[in-house]
Amino acid sequence: MGVNHKGAGQGAGMDEETRYESPFNSIPPVVLILVFAVIGVEAVLTLAGSGVLPQPGALGWRLDLVERFAVSPVVLDRVVSGADRSLDMLLRFVAYPFVHLGLTHAAFAAVMLLALGKFLGDAWSALSLIVLMLLATLAGAVAHGLFASHPQMPLVGAYPAIYGLIGGFTYVQWLRAGQDGGSRWLAFRLIGVLLGLQLVFGLMFGSIPHWQADVTGFVVGLVASPILGPGGWAHFLSRIRQR
Repeated sequence: MGVNHKGAGQGAGMDEETRYESPFNSIPPVVLILVFAVIGVEAVLTLAGSGVLPQPGALGWRLDLVERFAVSPVVLDRVVSGADRSLDMLLRFVAYPFVHLGLTHAAFAAVMLLALGKFLGDAWSALSLIVLMLLATLAGAVAHGLFASHPQMPLVGAYPAIYGLIGGFTYVQWLRAGQDGGSRWLAFRLIGVLLGLQLVFGLMFGSIPHWQADVTGFVVGLVASPILGPGGWAHFLSRIRQR
């Protein structure tokens, strides 16, 4: 009987361990790395801006990083014209998502990355997520460079990549709505809500307008999802034929 009780106790312990699962387990490592990078950079800049770090010039670190890594129409023009295609200049197009304008700006980006990464990570491969975010990041930078209202207006932050993930999320919801017989237009609720909130916050508190980059990131994410998503293009076509 003693052996049986011991075995039962071990079984219960194993069940408890099995039931416990870290919330980060279902989030792709690439998303976690990006989130930790965003949080890490912002933590240093926030501490520097508050005067906690004693290093000389720490109060101006955020502005220095924005000037060094932001994308603007001037930056795009110099690259396209060939006036400056140095590594430092080209690095801006993939580095700007790691620099944010403040703690709230970075915190909301981190939360959105975690939520969307957890949702898409259940079915998408890590490589697909990397490509999706990279395409949205590059496309967002180009769109900002082409359509920003001021030649020096900087683009920083992970939001074009986030909107690329929202494009992937919308694609998944669009497919599910078709399976369930619901309205496919409901799949676009999230992007509509976010753009509406962005407009409201911009009018209330003022911000650097970068909606062109965000919308472009979303469109690129939505268009690329049939190829990058589970099953790829063949899976997408088979679903269309079943309608």
